[in-house]
Amino acid sequence: MKPLKIIAGDATSPQAKGPKVIAHVCNDLGGWGKGFVLAVSRRWPEPEAAYRAWHRARSGNDFGLGAVRVVRVGPDLWVANMVGQHGMRIGSGGPPIRYDAMERCLAALAGHAEELGASVHMPRIGTGLAGGTWTRVEPLITDALCARDVDVTVYDHQ
Repeated sequence: MKPLKIIAGDATSPQAKGPKVIAHVCNDLGGWGKGFVLAVSRRWPEPEAAYRAWHRARSGNDFGLGAVRVVRVGPDLWVANMVGQHGMRIGSGGPPIRYDAMERCLAALAGHAEELGASVHMPRIGTGLAGGTWTRVEPLITDALCARDVDVTVYDHQ
């Protein structure tokens, strides 16, 4: 089992050699415009365009909680759009994060990372606008990725 690495830095600028996947959490409403996705969109237009097209065509595809789409943004760099939050606001149903969906997303991400021979890089997913807690998210990452010997680096933006 690989250890989870947590470092200071920018998840949109992964610190590793070889193929890399940047993972982040999206909502199931098709909204893109706050949080980490802004940093992604500043660097690459493809992940946002792919997410919006995926959402528009949702009646005929797998778009929904627990789904993942991996979008190539460079020769050995991909962004994983993971649908792990229901809605965008904290309400009577609690925070938008759906831990069961995150678990499915991370399992699918592990398969993509293994197929690509890639390391995975991310901010503290699910803990910002999604409203989740790191104490619940970190074990999901460890179980889904680190236990499958995928190198994972989490970035704390300064």
